[in-house]
Amino acid sequence: MARPKAIIFIDANNWYHNVKKWFRPSDISIRKVAELICSNFNYDLVEIRWYASVPSIKDGEAMYYRHMSFLSHLEKDGIKVITRKLQTLSNKEILEKKKEMIDSLGLCDTCKPIVEENFLSLADIKRKEKGIDVWIAIDMIRLAVLEDKCDVCVLISGDADFVPALELIEKNNKKVLSAFLPLGYSYELRDKFPYFFLGKNKLINCLKSYKEIKGEKVD
Repeated sequence: MARPKAIIFIDANNWYHNVKKWFRPSDISIRKVAELICSNFNYDLVEIRWYASVPSIKDGEAMYYRHMSFLSHLEKDGIKVITRKLQTLSNKEILEKKKEMIDSLGLCDTCKPIVEENFLSLADIKRKEKGIDVWIAIDMIRLAVLEDKCDVCVLISGDADFVPALELIEKNNKKVLSAFLPLGYSYELRDKFPYFFLGKNKLINCLKSYKEIKGEKVD
């Protein structure tokens, strides 16, 4: 019997702010993390997708170029990098941006209302809006449900905002799994869906080699 095909969706900002409590985030091999999860659940790894906001060069050239170098190394490791620029928007602008994102997907008349109902209100509009969580949610539905690219969506994030997306994916007979650090892991995610703790000892096994770390030079 063929093993379930899995795509890994990573909320990079959520990951970074929790991992840094234990390790320098760039010292962790994202590919090793993905392979650890798939090995544990006997999944075939189809793709790793990294969703991140990108700082402006105006915020500091050193930080900007370190970040871009890190993203470049991810791409060289075969990881699909999806980025959006940081921006602060009003509530009205946020809603308009989300509608534009949904319109750009070319969804059919049946799927579009479902996506709009679940995701126009997604994300905390009081914080700096990046559109990252909405983008991940839509891509999970598109790749798993609409395009049938995978059998299971693995979400690496502790954010409860993804609950509606995961529920919709399950309703369409696809599997979901959330994986995250015990720190910052939403109880709602763990209560509603299969989950996998990425504890400190597991992440130690996912550290890059000295040679890999030496080659990146990022924070």
